[in-house]
Amino acid sequence: MAETMGIRDDAPLTASKRSTAVDEATAGMIEPKGDAIVGRAVTINRPAGELYAYWRDFTNLATFMDNVVEISATDDNRSHWVVKAPGGRTVEWNAVVTEDQPNETIAWTSEEGADVPNSGRIEFRDAGDRGTVVTATIVYDPPAGALGKLIAKMFQREPAIQARRDLRRFKQLMETGEIATSAKNCAEFEEMGR
Repeated sequence: MAETMGIRDDAPLTASKRSTAVDEATAGMIEPKGDAIVGRAVTINRPAGELYAYWRDFTNLATFMDNVVEISATDDNRSHWVVKAPGGRTVEWNAVVTEDQPNETIAWTSEEGADVPNSGRIEFRDAGDRGTVVTATIVYDPPAGALGKLIAKMFQREPAIQARRDLRRFKQLMETGEIATSAKNCAEFEEMGR
């Protein structure tokens, strides 16, 4: 309706009620893999080039992605991911970069045999004096389908929950140089040090 009145709807497609939203959100992905879609965005008060460069070195992602155990780069366009899953398990996959536009976009897809088939894209859009809008769109197949998604949600390992938290931590790290932790976590660290 808004678009027919000349007003642009800039809400993320992942929040849309339109039946074509998933197709539109994944249209730019070379190989969209998955049935569930997650989209999150955050504005970070840093230049797009700086944010892109940090993200493009995939080994950096473990510094702010809570569920990531390890990412190892196998070459410029391939990486191996090890990620925490519910029940103390880990899941693994190899990913390949399918699109790389410096300072603008990084897109990927998991390779055959992934524990969690997935694909997605990270976009860095200039927001003027406010910095850069970073948008993450992830498409994935939860292990065990809807039941697996429910279990992951219960254990706070569901990608929609993690994407929001990870982008918030990325913002903190890029704007302040550190990620804030709760007092409870600090007290636990002090207790372990005694």
